[in-house]
Amino acid sequence: MTNRPASASLALEQLSARLRPKLLRYAARMTGSVFDGEDVVQDALMRIHAAAMPPDAITHPDAWAFRVTHNSAVDFLRRRGRAPSQPDLEVLMAHDPVDDVAQRQAAAAGLRTFMGLTTIERSSVILMDVLGYSLREVVEITGMTLAAIKAALHRGRGRLRDLIQRQDEDEPRPLTPQQEAQLRAYVAAFNGRDFDAVRAMLAEDVRLDLVGRRSASGKAEVSGYFGRYASRADWRLSLSLVDGRPAITIVDPQTPPHPITHFVLVEFEGDRVRLIRDYRYARHVVDEADVRTWDPPGPDGAQS
Repeated sequence: MTNRPASASLALEQLSARLRPKLLRYAARMTGSVFDGEDVVQDALMRIHAAAMPPDAITHPDAWAFRVTHNSAVDFLRRRGRAPSQPDLEVLMAHDPVDDVAQRQAAAAGLRTFMGLTTIERSSVILMDVLGYSLREVVEITGMTLAAIKAALHRGRGRLRDLIQRQDEDEPRPLTPQQEAQLRAYVAAFNGRDFDAVRAMLAEDVRLDLVGRRSASGKAEVSGYFGRYASRADWRLSLSLVDGRPAITIVDPQTPPHPITHFVLVEFEGDRVRLIRDYRYARHVVDEADVRTWDPPGPDGAQS
């Protein structure tokens, strides 16, 4: 961690808190997933707090924070092999790039739809049409030229429009029958408060990530995590698709109409749980997620 005055550290904390929702909106669309987007934002905030502050961080702090997040997203996509090659940027737009229709379409598009765009197209469309930044600000954040951004906007908007028109709403479930049965067994045991049965599903080397709070590893250490849920009544689990990914949604049965409070990702290896990622302390990700609940809770919060 870079040494800096307490006032500067406080300013960074305030900047991070103020921008975090917008950073997540950007990162989730860049990666196609609210879960991956949250990882990118956490990495970006670590970079922001660890780095020496350049001069533009003082004069244009928002643009600096977005540039760090943009770079973190690009690095993430490269590591995952999900950064498409850049387009030929020789075509320029001669008219004003503000497009009300494009803004409405981009704002309504699902996160994964943006993955059909190249990285620079995706970045340009998100920053301008979803987050409302000006061309000058997009140039400042991405480090691209004005001509490149205009061309990327033109192509990205057209491609996004085509993707939305072709989008298939009846997507296949990305689970085998065995995987679905395992998750259903986990949900049923949890909802039945049979935590001994849940613990019996854990692998010896299971890992727990309470996102934004702490991590644990090993069956003995992770087993204690269930005690927090056992002592509370503000939850009920359902099996869902979140951004196309199998996930468990948590609703509050005590607060009609039973809003989703957070998500949990559970991964099996063989017949044992090897990873639990619980977003109880990162509930802001719910706002950006595309949730399709397979088993919606009934009027009393129970699964139908």
